[in-house]
Order: sequence, then C-alpha cells, then structure tokens
Amino acid sequence: MREGSLEAPTRHPLDWKNPEFWDPAKAEKELERIFGICHGCRRCVNLCTTFPTLFDLVDASPTLEVDGVAKADFGKVVDQCYLCDLCYMTKCPYVPPHPWNVDFPHVMLRAKAIKFRQGVKLRDRLLSSTDAIGKLAAIPVVAQTVNAVNRNAISRQVLHSVLGVHKDRELPPYASRKFRSTAKPSPAFPVRDGKNTPGKVAIYATCYANYNEPGMAHDLLAILEHNEIPYVLVEKEACCGMPKLELGDLQGVDSLKKQNIPVLARYARDGYAILAPVPSCSLMYKQELPLMYPEDADTLAVGDAMFDPFEYLVMRRKDGLLKTAFVTRLGKIAYHVPCHSRVQNMGQKTREALEMIPGTEVKVVERCSGHDGTWGVKAEYFDNSMKIGRPVFRQMAEPKPDYVSSDCPIAARHIMQGMGEAAAGVEKSHPLALVRKAYGI
Repeated sequence: MREGSLEAPTRHPLDWKNPEFWDPAKAEKELERIFGICHGCRRCVNLCTTFPTLFDLVDASPTLEVDGVAKADFGKVVDQCYLCDLCYMTKCPYVPPHPWNVDFPHVMLRAKAIKFRQGVKLRDRLLSSTDAIGKLAAIPVVAQTVNAVNRNAISRQVLHSVLGVHKDRELPPYASRKFRSTAKPSPAFPVRDGKNTPGKVAIYATCYANYNEPGMAHDLLAILEHNEIPYVLVEKEACCGMPKLELGDLQGVDSLKKQNIPVLARYARDGYAILAPVPSCSLMYKQELPLMYPEDADTLAVGDAMFDPFEYLVMRRKDGLLKTAFVTRLGKIAYHVPCHSRVQNMGQKTREALEMIPGTEVKVVERCSGHDGTWGVKAEYFDNSMKIGRPVFRQMAEPKPDYVSSDCPIAARHIMQGMGEAAAGVEKSHPLALVRKAYGI
C-alpha cells in the first residue's frame, strides 16, 4: 500500500443496481472502512460539519478509534453530508485509482439511499419534489399567497413546527409567470459552429429558473440573442433529479431520467449545445446521471452536449464568436464559486467572463457556502449551514462590493442573509444579469 496519490482521480460508476448495494450490513461495513481511513487522515476537517461530527464521535469513544463508535451513530455523520463532492474533488489523497478506493460522497449516497427505502419524513419528500411544488406555487394567485406566507413570522413558525422548515431561513420567492411560458422565440440567426462550441443552443430551463427566478433565464436568452446565437427551449422538461439524489431517492432519479433523457438526447444528436442556468442541474447531466447509467448511450450523449452557460460563453470567445464590446462598468463584484460548478472541472469560467468587462474588479471566493439545495432549509441543519458559510460571508463582505454574485442563486441568497448588516447597499445579482447589464441590453 502507498501513502496518498498524485495520479489523476477517476470515478467509478455508482453500482446501485447491484443487490449488494442495498444490503445494510455490507453498507455499514463499507462506512466503517471509509470512516477509519478518514479518521487517520482528517484532512477534510474544515470542509463541512460531516467530518467534525465523525471525528467527535471517534474522540469520545472508549477506543479512540472507529470501532469504538456505536454503529447507530453512523447515521449522524451521513445526515450532515449534502453531497457537495468537494472532499473527493479537492482534498482526499485516497480517491481511485489509489487502492484504498475512497469515494466518500458515494458511500454517503449509498447510506442515504438505504435510509430512504426504510422511510423518510414527508417534509423531505416535499422539498425534493421541486417540479410538482413549482407547478402549483407558480400559479399567479397561489404564488402571491405562498410568498406572503413565506414572509410572515407567524406562518413561518407554523412551517417550522409542522414541516421542519427553519423559521429564519430566507426562502426564494415564486414568480407569478413561469419562464417557459414567457420566453420569446429566437430570431432566425445563422448557425455558426466554432471549434469548441456548437452554434445553436437548447435551453433546459431548470425548476428554479422556471418557477422562482425566471429573470436569470431571460438574461441568458438576451445574451445569446446579442451574440446572434439561435436558441430553442427544450420541448419538454422535468426536474433534473438532483434534489432526489441528495435525499437518496434513486428510484425518483430514475423516473425523472426516463422523462428527460430521451428528449434531451434528440437535441444532443441534432448538434445543439444544451445550457442549464443552474450549476446543480448541469452537473446532474454531466456527471451524476452518467455515473448511474454508464452504458446508456443517450445519457452519455446528453452529458457531452451539456454546458454551463459561462463555460459555453468563454469557449465561444475562444472560437472568436463572442462579442466583447461592453458598455457598462460594473465596479466591484464579490463572486462566489458554487461547489457544483467546481465539481464540473471546467475552471472558473464565470470569473473569466466577468473579468472581460472593463472597469470591473472580481473578488473570487472559492469555498462552500453551506446551503446546498434543501439541506440548509431544514430546521435541524440551519445553524450548521450558517456556521459553514461564516468564512464565505466574511470574505464576500471584505471588498465592500457593489454586487454579490454566484452562479447558484440559492447560495447568493444564503450569502446575503449571512452577511447581515454588511449586505447593506450591496446588490445581489446573478452573473448572467451582470453580463447583460455590461452589454447594455
């Protein structure tokens, strides 16, 4: 056995269709093996609350080793993990091809999946059903009612007590008009393929852009139109499945995959770049679904065609096909790189795009904000989500920025909440909105 590894990491597919994957005893044995390696290393202690929870359990055990931790307490570690993947991507020296084969997120996902089969709270099922809730909440009168309830202290106390949605968590509003029903069609521009980029785009709107903040998707369309890139909206879409994955609902992921992949695969094979404005959704199609369905040709084709919007725009610039005549200076931007952007291994493409704008200073914060999708909403994890985000809140406030921005709109809202008084006079703006503003469109 060798200590650590300098080789490029590789990811094994998720063996979720193997009956052994679902065996609680075998899963527990693998948890113990991985926990033992983590205890001996402790390099990930500052990433989140998952690893401190594990190490505190070990340090309080009679043996001061993992074998002294009660197996029933393993679940306390699993519950703290929200599958950001940063331990795998940025810290662990024992990921495959190292023979110790440590894939901490996948062993957490396995434990979550077994737990889900044994039964989870109604609250968790509801929060992971983003498409279903969005369709209801985005009805005009319903949207206004839901937004009013979310702003009312008494109503929020009821939600806290009954559903376990923390009363102090600032929740995103629902839009009264969905993006997909208000998006204007693309002008008939000629298709100009580049060396790195297809010259036509299919927009996968995502639940969040469709129901909560349609402005970010409209900004994307405006940027594409300004650059004379023809686009279409994906004919039909459902949730990408990331909220289900994070809950361990793999059958739910499978159901959504069967709805989305056949539709998206047609665009991929027709030569479209598929753009999703939310990092978690593009990551789902680039990595998570291909790891679950490594031999499914349609899934792999969609993964190859999927782009983060700024990944596409920066590569478009390398092709000499992106307009760079910006007319508005933006001043200071405190920009947060979401975990699910980092995991895509594409570099800091949003930073590159923002730094193209004259008169713009970008302070980059590359650390987990602590919110995740639904994890930081839950009453039992809210305090930890704010604790994890504390270094981010401080770093984002330090330059006294004009704008706070993140590709993940939920993270940006969380950061603004965590900044408290330091957020006074600062505008929260999605990077797509900033580029649109810089273009003057």
